[in-house]
Amino acid sequence: MEPNRVSSTMPSWLLAIPFPVWLTLGVLSFVFGMLAFSRLSSDLILIGAVLILLVAGVIDSKESLNGLANENLIAVALLYVVGAGMADTGGMTLLAEKMLGRPKTPETAVIRLMLPVAAASALMNNTPVVAMMIPVTVDWAKQNRIPVSKLMMPLSFAAILGGVCTLIGTSTNLVVGGLVQEAHDKQVQLVNAGKLAAVTLPDGLGFLDITWVGVPVSIAGIAFLALTSRWLLPNRKPPISNTDDAREYTVDMVVTADSPLIGKTIEEAGLRHLPGVFLAEIQREELVIPAVGPQERLRALDRLVFVGIVDSVVDLRKIRGLAPATDQVKKIATPSLDRCLIEAVVSNTSPLVGVTIRDGKFRTRYNAVVIAVARNGEKINKKIGDIELQPGDTLLLEAHPSFAAEQRKSRDFFLVSRIEDSTPVAHERAWVAIAILGALVAAMILESSWEQLVPLIQSALPSLAESVSLASWKAPSLLTVVLLAAAAMLITRCTTITQARRSIDWEVILAIAASFALGKALVNSGAAKLLGNLMNDLSGGHDWLTLATVYFVTLIVTELITNNAAAALMFPLAIKTAEAAGMQPMPFIIVVMVAASCGFATPIGYQTNLMVYGPGGYKFSDYLRVGIPLDILVGIVTVVVMPWAWPLRS
Repeated sequence: MEPNRVSSTMPSWLLAIPFPVWLTLGVLSFVFGMLAFSRLSSDLILIGAVLILLVAGVIDSKESLNGLANENLIAVALLYVVGAGMADTGGMTLLAEKMLGRPKTPETAVIRLMLPVAAASALMNNTPVVAMMIPVTVDWAKQNRIPVSKLMMPLSFAAILGGVCTLIGTSTNLVVGGLVQEAHDKQVQLVNAGKLAAVTLPDGLGFLDITWVGVPVSIAGIAFLALTSRWLLPNRKPPISNTDDAREYTVDMVVTADSPLIGKTIEEAGLRHLPGVFLAEIQREELVIPAVGPQERLRALDRLVFVGIVDSVVDLRKIRGLAPATDQVKKIATPSLDRCLIEAVVSNTSPLVGVTIRDGKFRTRYNAVVIAVARNGEKINKKIGDIELQPGDTLLLEAHPSFAAEQRKSRDFFLVSRIEDSTPVAHERAWVAIAILGALVAAMILESSWEQLVPLIQSALPSLAESVSLASWKAPSLLTVVLLAAAAMLITRCTTITQARRSIDWEVILAIAASFALGKALVNSGAAKLLGNLMNDLSGGHDWLTLATVYFVTLIVTELITNNAAAALMFPLAIKTAEAAGMQPMPFIIVVMVAASCGFATPIGYQTNLMVYGPGGYKFSDYLRVGIPLDILVGIVTVVVMPWAWPLRS
């Protein structure tokens, strides 16, 4: 009798829900709980969820792997390679110096970061913008002593907000544009067959159709983050602070003859408050300046003596216009991009003990160059070549990575360890990398707007268009242009194959691929449709409320699954809602585009959120705290502005 009594108290619609729906929703709840409270990486959690749904038969093996074959996901992976080329040459840093400047406070930094990122995301897909800006933002935060957790989320959110300003800003917009074209063609067929009275959908979306809503949304979102970042964004430091490292190196850097730092003061050059390192003195010909003031102006060939920890020395090597003072670096047989920094402790049996680095012919003996020396916290007031080595001295070397393996068992050194991410920056190739990036941006704009450009060219230059058969031309796909850009970075030696492989964040790639499979499971099981229908019943017939309901239903689905899956799922529901209410379809199309892109409250709501999840050191709750009010604000602005941009009724 007990089961019957329980069943009689449950709503009939709950009893009618099939088991796959309950299972999928349960697995999704498990995912959210694990992301919120577990220390496991996001890719392991999401792949585990996909495995459960695969074993249960909610998705098949092909659907579980479809994400890995997705062109946009492969393009994201390749864009990490493009980003590596920009980072290894200092190209992105060069651009960032002009765009970002030197903010005084974290709040100012948020504004300086968000404005150019949003502008760039309006002109190219926002995912590559974030992929290339992550390492730049980390370095910029370090240089300005700003917690990176204050900047990573604004980086992702700015890219999302900028992306909703044009048709090509996000892949979601392009997906919806394709759905509109497909639905329009189907309506034309029905009209021709006499099954439909008239075509109600446009034959495609224009480049600026979403702009009338996207720009106010972007302004509101950026203003919100600028005003609330002090309180809402977390302030986290790395688990081990740089200052915990007591081993300090003395390193000599020289201002190169063509350095952009020439004529700048120490303050203007950003050399006064470098984290973990200080400028001890300047050696200028025969003059030694021991107490360097912030207004001291740099000259060509100035020798700057820094004292600092190893991570800070690595950062010094990335500053454009500074180079190691020793000319031995140029004589290493290994190409610069194939080198790294290595720490080695001199043993008491080393043939180097008691002789200077120059007399010991260090470079000839080991194919490596000593960049700096640490000696029990003691400052060494000698040029590198004149330092007489002692047992226990820690040497910071520039060499091929194989040096570590070759010398690890040698009696010449006690300890040998490679320093990660310490490849010298090839500043001389910076403009080559920037040119490749510029060509990539131009190609992406062309690829996204080719169908709109062809009619314009045909009307302006009909004879030319006819002679070259312009109508039959097709712009290269996004994957093609990104693949070409990545190949160009390798061919021009802006990065190496080794660096390219290491640059790809496989945790992000696998997490995004798994989220595609979760989205498919929601669709297959009927869980997504159930959630949509339940929320859709709340509209009540009011025009604005109907529009708001479609927006927030789409938003909820976006926060649960991927943006593209949410757009594909909600588009037909939005069109049917507009038809049932007798309203114009265009406002609902724009609403789906904005809501499917603007998922701020979860790391899986949009792929750029996942990309900054690890680098920012975030917790799941951080997205809820910042994202929920931002979700609500963007939704309100969209629904309020929409009737002014696109009438709800004819």
